[in-house]
Amino acid sequence: MSVEKNKQIIASPRESLIGKIKEQLNLFYLALSFFTRLPVPKSMHYCESLLNQANRYFSLVGVLLGILLSLSYCLFISFLPVTIAILLIMVVSLLLTGAFHEDGLADMADGIGGAFTIDKRLTIMKDSRIGTYGAVTLLMALLLKFTLLVEIAKHDSNHLVLAIFLAAGLSRAVAGSLISAMPYVSDSEQSKSKPLAQAQSSKELTILLTIGMAPLIMFYSSDIIFYLLTILITFRWLFKKWLIAKIGGFTGDCLGAAQQISELLIYISILACIVGEVPSEGLLSQAFSLTTLSFEGLA
Repeated sequence: MSVEKNKQIIASPRESLIGKIKEQLNLFYLALSFFTRLPVPKSMHYCESLLNQANRYFSLVGVLLGILLSLSYCLFISFLPVTIAILLIMVVSLLLTGAFHEDGLADMADGIGGAFTIDKRLTIMKDSRIGTYGAVTLLMALLLKFTLLVEIAKHDSNHLVLAIFLAAGLSRAVAGSLISAMPYVSDSEQSKSKPLAQAQSSKELTILLTIGMAPLIMFYSSDIIFYLLTILITFRWLFKKWLIAKIGGFTGDCLGAAQQISELLIYISILACIVGEVPSEGLLSQAFSLTTLSFEGLA
């Protein structure tokens, strides 16, 4: 066998591996461009089928954002009071994502809270203007997030850093998992939002959830893992039923809302565990009541 043929045989598996790595990086860049304002290579290739595959890395983008926000907090807290440092990392978060998820929460609240038919609700969600329901919901969500982060930081800054890191990835895993659970009910060409992944394979869902849960498994005890997963699974189940009843499926705004609510539930649960004043049965009962009352209030 010639030397040239030997080189081709050796190079072929290597080139195949490099090609697969480039494919996965392209999918990650698609997810990154979808969720954030962070720059991506100009060579990134986009098409609808690739965006559907890219949803596997939605939680990985969250992990990256969690790292950036955690590092930002460590920087700010070195020369600023806790409350100012937390307020600044919330600003950083909004700048990094372009308030993408917050916009979805406000639009969903406006649409479902301000109309009685599915078509009207979807039309309101596509409107770039914010209404009373959206403004109030967004204001309360931001105030609640700020208060929760301050309370967690009062106990230990390490708790806060880990909570921010965990919530950024896990909340996006919960939101992204809804893609496989419901039909997409909005025309992306008419919507003001970015094109949205509308399909999800079992492989993509597995990768999404594995990445999202990795920080939880790595840094938290089995009790907290159990509490958090029970709370988030309960929320996902209730939220899915509620969306199907209200609009027959999901839109991009609904996924943004799911991310924001999941993030708040993670902070609430971690704070309750840190305080240690709520037994496991009480914690699960309160979480279930919180999600149930939230949906009843918007009904």
